[in-house]
Amino acid sequence: MNISELIRLSLEEDIFQGDITTESLKLGNKEISAKLVAKAEGVLAGLDVFCETFYQVDDQVRIDRYKEDSEKLQKGDVICRIYGASASLLKAERVALNFLQRMSGIATLTAELVAKIGDERAKLLDTRKTTPLLRQLEKYAVRAGGGFNHRFGLYDMLMLKENHILAAGSISRAVELVRQTDSSHKLEVEVTNLEELQEAVSCGVDRVMLDNMSISEMETAVLKFHGKVELEASGNVNLSSISQIAKTGVDFISSGLMTHSYKSMDISLIFEEGK
Repeated sequence: MNISELIRLSLEEDIFQGDITTESLKLGNKEISAKLVAKAEGVLAGLDVFCETFYQVDDQVRIDRYKEDSEKLQKGDVICRIYGASASLLKAERVALNFLQRMSGIATLTAELVAKIGDERAKLLDTRKTTPLLRQLEKYAVRAGGGFNHRFGLYDMLMLKENHILAAGSISRAVELVRQTDSSHKLEVEVTNLEELQEAVSCGVDRVMLDNMSISEMETAVLKFHGKVELEASGNVNLSSISQIAKTGVDFISSGLMTHSYKSMDISLIFEEGK
């Protein structure tokens, strides 16, 4: 979805019948300044979207930016200052913060997971477990936090999961069928044990997802197949387990944790003065 249209629809959801509180104050064109302040440590993501929300409400709003996406924020950091009609700032505030707090929460959790991987070769990948219609923003936030995007949708990578394989009858048959139709896209196959892994590798797939395998199974998979096929670990990935998973030597670790279990970052817009 076009981001400008997403912002427009989000504003319409909030104020399409008006802001009855602000309008009751009859503020007119009274100007004010406000500062955007980090109330906790974290990684910033979504500042462009935040600013665009204010510009859509009032194109006369001015914003001085002091921080940029992917920057590590400390508690008390001033991210930007906003100048404009107080009524405009009041109308845009909540929608803008909703975007920024959530995207920064995703970036912050992603950065924490990436730090746990440390110097191991594994790259952290997101999944399609995203909020409907917000996938583009949430996957951007993952990148801002130092992670990488897996496929964006069902159209940019072939991926045979358990139900596909059951429907086709076997891994070999499923691979054969999809390759008869599409030989241009990268092909990944989900496996749950070392026997299935051997079958998938024998079929010449590009990547194998090791789904909910034990640490010892992943270590065996890396020992036998690293360099022959890309190995992606998935399942039970969290801040406690990710270091051990990374140490197995897999190429990728995929998790929906960043986009479905993040905590929104505490960021406040504080009005400073009126004219």
